[in-house]
Amino acid sequence: MCGIVMKAGIYLPQFGSQATKENIIQLATMAEQEQFDSLWVGERLLWPINPQTPYPGSPDGNLSTTLQNALDPLETLTFVAAKTDKIALGTCVIDMLFHNPVILGKQFATLDVLSQGRCICGLGIGWSKDEYQASNVPFENRGARADEFIQALTRIWTEDVVEFKGRYYNIPASKIGPKPIQKPRIPIYLGGFTQKTFSRIAKYADGWLPTASGSLDYITNGIKTLKEKDRHHHHLEIITAVFPEVKESRKNRAQRSLFSGTIDDIGSDLGKIKEIGVNHVILGLTDPDLDRVIDSAKQLSKFTR
Repeated sequence: MCGIVMKAGIYLPQFGSQATKENIIQLATMAEQEQFDSLWVGERLLWPINPQTPYPGSPDGNLSTTLQNALDPLETLTFVAAKTDKIALGTCVIDMLFHNPVILGKQFATLDVLSQGRCICGLGIGWSKDEYQASNVPFENRGARADEFIQALTRIWTEDVVEFKGRYYNIPASKIGPKPIQKPRIPIYLGGFTQKTFSRIAKYADGWLPTASGSLDYITNGIKTLKEKDRHHHHLEIITAVFPEVKESRKNRAQRSLFSGTIDDIGSDLGKIKEIGVNHVILGLTDPDLDRVIDSAKQLSKFTR
């Protein structure tokens, strides 16, 4: 495995007080100069005062207050596309069901055209009942809706005359442009960890977009499950988001959590995810000092090469 290179990306400063024009330009410019492979954004529609569903990504179920201020993902990437030339631009993730497939399809295709083919489409189905309520979309039958949504999106990007007749989405026979520069379409990656998600990936997508935290077992098992479900032997890519906590001290190394510790400790963890088959890692560094974020990202990217 030592000769295999794992691609490296980094999240843009899209949330909280760091989400400024100047910071986004600074980090995007650095990432391209340092030959990072990709820049990434996520999506947060709202920060509910009294949430109906707990956030699965934190121990207490609460969302970080930084998510009260969230730049729109595709608007941000389109802005960045004009400031960069080569680096890929991805979403990790956009919750597809909050959107109309024709409108979202045109937004992604427009980004792909304006960036000259640098777009990566990462999609999820969300978990927040509050965001579903605000989107006026039923929380039930999310998986079935997602199956139709991806099929409709693929037709929008690939077919000259687009027509779709489903239970949840209907598109009358129409010309819908622009078409993406990438052929046959923009690559689609899906977040999630259920058996139905893995079946959806194997059937409709190009790969999986998990987040690594706690233990690597769930990613290892997920990759195994994907291979079992991929009966047509597609080359499914694994793009994994990690959120390193960089510390100067080596105290309590035996008790450290995954992707927490010194640069070398975290670098060792990056080597482990490369060994289990991760093709592309996204670094989510949340230090309030952007210069430290950039410095840590540069050091960590060396462990992916």
